[in-house]
Amino acid sequence: MKYISEFREKNLVNRLSGRIAKVASKIKREIRLMEVCGTHAMAILRYGIKELLPPWIKLISGPGCPVCVTPNQYIDEACTYAKEGFLVTTFGDMMRVPGSRSSLVQEKAKGGKIKVVYSTMEALEIAELHPQEKVVFLGVGFETTAPTVATSLILAKKKKITNYMILSGHKLIPPAMEALLEEGEVKIDGFLCPGHVSAITGSQVYDFIARKFGVPCVVAGFEPVDILQGIYLLLCQIAKSEAKVENEYDRVVKPEGNLKARSLMEEVFRVEPSIWRGMGVIDKSGLEIRKEYSQHDVRARYPVKVTSSNNKKGCRCGEILKGVIEPPDCPLFGDVCNPSRPLGPCMVSIEGTCNIYYRFSSKVKI
Repeated sequence: MKYISEFREKNLVNRLSGRIAKVASKIKREIRLMEVCGTHAMAILRYGIKELLPPWIKLISGPGCPVCVTPNQYIDEACTYAKEGFLVTTFGDMMRVPGSRSSLVQEKAKGGKIKVVYSTMEALEIAELHPQEKVVFLGVGFETTAPTVATSLILAKKKKITNYMILSGHKLIPPAMEALLEEGEVKIDGFLCPGHVSAITGSQVYDFIARKFGVPCVVAGFEPVDILQGIYLLLCQIAKSEAKVENEYDRVVKPEGNLKARSLMEEVFRVEPSIWRGMGVIDKSGLEIRKEYSQHDVRARYPVKVTSSNNKKGCRCGEILKGVIEPPDCPLFGDVCNPSRPLGPCMVSIEGTCNIYYRFSSKVKI
């Protein structure tokens, strides 16, 4: 298999669309399926997946963008470290995310030592080559990126690179899915589970959702055939009043996940409550650095005070991240707020729902 062209084959897409229409005709009500992955959101709009579905099957985006769910408080912390002379290293998508009063790109323009890196290993190398600098890497991401940060801390400890530190903002997806269901602000009939995250966690991590809430879950890949097959499997469960976890993406995702990556995470991080933009504090949804690695925890070594963090007036990113509204429902979307002048993180990150809508909602479909 070529693993790409076959999953974009138009005949397969049409056949799956027909199967979806057939099973959907047995369901006499609106069905709302949520994806919690920015890559899924991008593919759905890029390939016109919504237009291939019956109108009563609604696809909604959830908190699947790690940059977007990162609260202002974290951005404010990062900016404060830059102001205090730390060398802040980060992936590029964090640079323009607005905090309460500033952003990393603004702090860099003022002379702050902020450097975009492409991996945690690059940040670690910078710390090793410049022992006089206090190097902080911004650890933002879901289960997908947390193992790479864990690896860098294990190496830093082994090599005694004591000037390398992490500002941990890592978050866990399943507790956020649970929080959405418990809050009940948005009706969710099924979850299209994230392929990247699931490659680390395994598909079994979602079992409690099906068991506790009676909500079907399907782990899916990112090509059109993957997504349509995932939707079809969800609708089949709903039509039969079933709730279980199915794995459409079994060419990548295993039930137990990546045991080595999970072991690295467990060695370095402990699970704690965490603040999510628009959702508040979610129990057991964040990763903080264990005491054994506290020398590399910038909060433990150099705590900073951050004043109350405020969202931009009129920005509705929080509601978009919960699936309460879609980007066009925000009065700022596309005019006052756009990728050139983003007011909220959902317009900054390429995985942000607003950014995706802005780029793909009017593009030619398959």
